[in-house]
Amino acid sequence: MQEKPKIVISKTRRATPAAADFTFAESDVRIGQGAAASYRAAAWSAYKKTAMPDTSLEAWRRTDIHAIPADAFRFPAEGAFNDLPPVREDLLRPLVANQLGGQIVLLPGGATIELDEALAKKGVIFTDLKTAEEKYPELLAKTLGKTVNVEEGKFSALAGAFAQNGVVLYVPKGVTVDEPLHSVLWGPGANLAHISHILVLVDEGASATYVHEAASPDETGTNSLHAGIVELQVMEGATLKFVELQSWGRHVWNFSHERARVEKSGNLDWIFGAIGSRLTKNFSELDLAGDGAWGRMSGFYFTDGAQHFDHDTQQNHLAPHTTSDLLFKGALKGSSRSVWQGMIYVAPGAQKTDGYQANRNLVLSDKARADSIPGLEILADDVRCTHGATVGKLEQEPLFYLKSRGIPQAEAEKIVVEGFFDPIFQRIPFEGVRERFQEYIADKMS
Repeated sequence: MQEKPKIVISKTRRATPAAADFTFAESDVRIGQGAAASYRAAAWSAYKKTAMPDTSLEAWRRTDIHAIPADAFRFPAEGAFNDLPPVREDLLRPLVANQLGGQIVLLPGGATIELDEALAKKGVIFTDLKTAEEKYPELLAKTLGKTVNVEEGKFSALAGAFAQNGVVLYVPKGVTVDEPLHSVLWGPGANLAHISHILVLVDEGASATYVHEAASPDETGTNSLHAGIVELQVMEGATLKFVELQSWGRHVWNFSHERARVEKSGNLDWIFGAIGSRLTKNFSELDLAGDGAWGRMSGFYFTDGAQHFDHDTQQNHLAPHTTSDLLFKGALKGSSRSVWQGMIYVAPGAQKTDGYQANRNLVLSDKARADSIPGLEILADDVRCTHGATVGKLEQEPLFYLKSRGIPQAEAEKIVVEGFFDPIFQRIPFEGVRERFQEYIADKMS
């Protein structure tokens, strides 16, 4: 009998074409002096040698950006905000009645800065990036590039090299900032590239609450870009509550690299909210670097239409007795898609680690899709790490209960969705901000 040839069938993933590269030039880099100069030179070098990501890369496997019109974007000129729609009034309301430690508004080609005099006398620095480069170069040397590496990807390099605007917050040792600090990144305009860099250093034993919001009007038929870096340092025994919320217009391509480092006995409560943008790709990492460090990451997102949100989170336990707790919740309508990829990493020797992550999704239409991919990498043997993920539709039992009380179907669905998000909303420390995002969700439900 003649032996039949062996046939091997293998499946390979075909990558989509890479997007065209941006047309930004070295002359667009605002070099500055001292630490800023060396940092941006390194970022420009990384930007030049790093290709645009495509779906052959695992981190980008489920997010295709080949349609981004990269050659259409330009940086806003100085004072460009004077000819663009003004920032929405609701974004500027005080977070707490008659209490505001400081507020910064980042505009295309400009910024406005307010800081309570009492806090300034205590040594608190809360200013925009350009002012910090001029007045506080030694602070930038302690913060710039200390958590996010510009070589992590194309968009971290882009943001590092070309950041036109940003916020620098420093809270000195032992200082407690009771009043909330607030910043708004307002990004109107067609075909504009808004590049931001947020730097926060809460020194030993200090504490603060800081809310950062990014928003723009919808500008149908156009495209805009946001690329940003967020770097947080919570030193020994310090406490930071950091809330970041985005309601970008549906024409915005949104990319960010964010990392927090928490030292010994430090505490970080980090809250994310995402409602807007055409496409969002967000990398968020939590480094628990000191014995007893604690970190909580809470996120919510609501997609509809053709929106695409991809959140990539990492909880890194680098020292013993550290605790992390992550909960992301999302709802989806239309033909939208969400991706959440999460990883808990426990380093060798990081004993007595307690790590948890969960992602819960409500799919509200037949064409919407949620991908949820939790992961663990544990290199220590005395730890407790758990993860979970769910994707499902609205439960019929609570809907039936509400309708049996005379509540119409649409209103019943809205109530159930609000209840689904409520555990995350309760972690937002300010009622006005909670109400605004509840209104956004109500609009999407209608």
